[in-house]
Amino acid sequence: MGRKVADMTRQLEDTASPAGASSTGASRIGAGALAGIDRRSAIDAVRLRIGMAISLGLLKPGERLPDQEDVALGLSVSPITARRALASLADQGVVVRRRGRAGGTFVADEPPRQVLAELTASPAESQAVNRLVDRRLLFECAVTHYAAVNATAEQLDELERLTRNMAASTDWSAYHQADEQFHQLVGTASGLGSAVGIYHETLAELYAYFIPYPIELLHKSNCDHVALVAALRAGDVQDAVEISRKHVDVLHRTMFMGLADGGAAAG
Repeated sequence: MGRKVADMTRQLEDTASPAGASSTGASRIGAGALAGIDRRSAIDAVRLRIGMAISLGLLKPGERLPDQEDVALGLSVSPITARRALASLADQGVVVRRRGRAGGTFVADEPPRQVLAELTASPAESQAVNRLVDRRLLFECAVTHYAAVNATAEQLDELERLTRNMAASTDWSAYHQADEQFHQLVGTASGLGSAVGIYHETLAELYAYFIPYPIELLHKSNCDHVALVAALRAGDVQDAVEISRKHVDVLHRTMFMGLADGGAAAG
């Protein structure tokens, strides 16, 4: 199994690097991955991600959104982008802003259906998400294999601390920040050199599509993180890789596609 994963790692480096690019200069495995979102402004991308979460019932009418700064951190955008996106959604009646001690930004009781209908992912974007999930799936199995072999005690302790942070999170923004740190650290713990940077880039590309989930679903997803840390501590390569494979594969059914039917989120 070690040889297979090593071969997989070399293949990923080849396909994701300029040396493995096609004659047009695009990576074969990730060609056009962000074409859909690249054509949107950063503000429109945030509007779409929040609007989709509302349309899919992940954000409920009357639900309070995290503070503006936390929305920015949770969606990996600048505070000014988050502020302008929320202001635009408020202008259109998708969210409402209330002042005072109990104030904040809330999902409108009856968001305009026409506006929400415009805030949907295109077929090209859905296809891009699937391609990125496949790309991450290959990387995740490779970095998890080597993390089970190379992770230090300090790294494992930090991974465990991050699982506790996710378990204690009360909103999707705080959870997503800890989740991102967790998976970045698994990559670093693998010790795979330059391939780790490519894995981190893939994570960042996929997180550009992250939409808010109910915290209950995210806490369920965190059970995978807890199980993964236990497998890494035990040095159980096969179990760790299988946990990671299932954890990422579920994204095919929960990122844009199949969300309306429910299901556990994954990070």
